Amino acid sequence: MKLLVTGGAGYIGSTVTTLLVEAGHEVTVLDDLSSGHESAVPDGTTFVKGRVQDAADDVLGAGDFDAVLHFAGFIEVAESVTQPDRYWENNVGGTLRLLDAMHRHGVGRLIFSSTGTVHGNTDQHPITETAGLAPLNPYAATKAAVDLMLPGYCAAWRLAATSLRYFNAAGALLRPDGRSCGEQHDPESHLIPIVLQVAAGERDTLALYGDDYDTPDGTCVRDYIHVADLASAHLLALAALQPGEHRIYNLGNGAGYSNLEVIQAVRDVTGHPVPVVRSARRPGDIVAQVASSAKAIAELGWQPQRPALRDIIGDAWAFRQDRSR
Repeated sequence: MKLLVTGGAGYIGSTVTTLLVEAGHEVTVLDDLSSGHESAVPDGTTFVKGRVQDAADDVLGAGDFDAVLHFAGFIEVAESVTQPDRYWENNVGGTLRLLDAMHRHGVGRLIFSSTGTVHGNTDQHPITETAGLAPLNPYAATKAAVDLMLPGYCAAWRLAATSLRYFNAAGALLRPDGRSCGEQHDPESHLIPIVLQVAAGERDTLALYGDDYDTPDGTCVRDYIHVADLASAHLLALAALQPGEHRIYNLGNGAGYSNLEVIQAVRDVTGHPVPVVRSARRPGDIVAQVASSAKAIAELGWQPQRPALRDIIGDAWAFRQDRSR
């Protein structure tokens, strides 16, 4: 198929783009490089630098595209709390402009990058797709808003759309030719790469935000999914799209690890100490999140291949070491 990938220079977007190219699809990447890296875009793609709001209409109008995979969006929870206007304008406003452009140019298939954080501090564990929406921060609220928008577009325009709700992507897609995909955020805000920065000596200590949560060791619990496993679900979801339907799938491993468990796993994998400084809770953080991916497994035939936390951390560490050479 001929595909447009928005945000394809980012961590997850570039990983999915790599798998799409390897599967033989013709891919155009649209990214403004505000947080992505052009070097992460794989060979064999067409790259267009620009914002979705400004460029999607021209890009879609210039070619006969079959589908869009929409990753472009701001993702930092703490930033969304202090700058909610940027998140609503970019994440929701950008998606609205993209949907308008798709309709104008007859592109009827969409995969949307959503998040498990739309459920907030739910009592349901593991979390299914039917759990209520209770976002705790503007970032999650913008993703929930798009998830709520899409059914109406599907009904009115016969759009085929799927929202994939991620539960803490981590790790790296490693390739022998050196075209590997891993996290390169600047500044970094995700736990595993930050802990690896401490292990590598790039940070003196790790700030542990909150150790008094209602969890076994007092720290937040998350479900970590290998980015390569996450990416593979997009190809399966793309093949399963149906006109007039909006589907939602959770993507996680179904196992929760606390922040302290992640820190210890990094120590074990890298062999380096990770000094910790305990700090107060951050606003907008969720206590615990563990996904049920039973629906994706049953309907898409998806199955994580590298679910072990130490494998995920090991691949992320290998990516860091390779980049530092």
